Amino acid sequence: MQKYNISRSNYFYAIGLSYKKADADIRGRFSLDEDAKKALLNQAKNEGVESLVVTSTCNRTEIYGFAQHPYQLIKLLCDNTKGTVEEFQEFAYIYKNKEAIAHMFRVGSGLDSQILGDFEIISQLKISAKLSRKNELLNPFLERLVNAVIQASKRIKTETNLSSGATSVSFASVQYIFNTVEDIKNKNILLFGTGKIGRNTCENLVKHTQNEHITLINRTKGKAEQIAGKFNLIVKDYADLQEEINSSDILIVATGAQRPTIDKHIVQNKKPLLILDLSIPKNVDENVEDLPNVKLVHLDHLSQITDETLEKRKAHIPNAEAIIEEVKNEFNDWLETRKFAPTIKALKYKLLDFASSELDTQRKKLSDFNEVQAELISNNIVQKITNHFAHHLKNDDMSTDESLELIKKVFQLDDKKTTV
Repeated sequence: MQKYNISRSNYFYAIGLSYKKADADIRGRFSLDEDAKKALLNQAKNEGVESLVVTSTCNRTEIYGFAQHPYQLIKLLCDNTKGTVEEFQEFAYIYKNKEAIAHMFRVGSGLDSQILGDFEIISQLKISAKLSRKNELLNPFLERLVNAVIQASKRIKTETNLSSGATSVSFASVQYIFNTVEDIKNKNILLFGTGKIGRNTCENLVKHTQNEHITLINRTKGKAEQIAGKFNLIVKDYADLQEEINSSDILIVATGAQRPTIDKHIVQNKKPLLILDLSIPKNVDENVEDLPNVKLVHLDHLSQITDETLEKRKAHIPNAEAIIEEVKNEFNDWLETRKFAPTIKALKYKLLDFASSELDTQRKKLSDFNEVQAELISNNIVQKITNHFAHHLKNDDMSTDESLELIKKVFQLDDKKTTV
């Protein structure tokens, strides 16, 4: 990427792992909570990494950034998670330069989502870029790339039906309940965890089940009360968790803990209990399956549910890909202009020096020298010449590199003294 004058480092990488190759247990080992993200960014800054964006969702954990070698980014990930380099090598992927750019576009557009058309990742990307900017780890290239991906995502949402219909992990969980539980409206449902997935699941439960026996529990009770007030639901204290589980028919766990919060020892009722774990890492210990009355379902299984809505979405993939190509080409065109930006800037400075020298000469010669008019005319001429050369570099049939070298030689330019 040095030739584009955007990085001291040679390469732009996307490294990470997703649902495609890594199961929930492995993804959980590499997941990053907010504290871990901040620690990773601080470490990156201390180790001289100039720009990167980190995302971590239930379906993937990724780092987009600049490095001499991808191991620099892999080490950052492993140092701040429970994952090992050996596990990364087995389950992860690495993309470089143009492939890394293309990968971010597919991820941000929902084409690479576990449920096709799920745009949850784009909000994560926005938040992550904002955090990187706050930590001075977002260079112009990466900021522009993120904005281009956001632009493509918005266009796909408005110009195609890729995300039409109600299909998401939260909706899939409710759909699963409908398909497996009889008399759903009269069952006792407990939702433990009211983060984004928890909120969305709660909304789908209220909308589609007409159930009036939904209870919310969250470690921070105030957050649960905000949601409960919107839907007129019951809120219980975290201390009441075991008691509420034992009176429930369905338990939905959507917490953000880094280790299981539910295990077989907390489940003491004898009636059938369906547990849906929507968390990464898993927040329900698999030992609950030792209990004969318990059925445990994880979000990976829910995400595999295909229905008519998903099948209809597939028809819109070509249109979404066409939009991505259009926006990506615009980004790549901008990227190409970065190759000659320092030279054009150096040329402008050289021409301004010529103009300034000539104005000094004419100022001494002419008694009625018009300072304002002369500077206006000279600046306009300099700008027109600069624009002409820039246009030539964008459209010339000969190599841009050859043209740059010729311009530098003719005008005796040193573009290393200028910054872009």
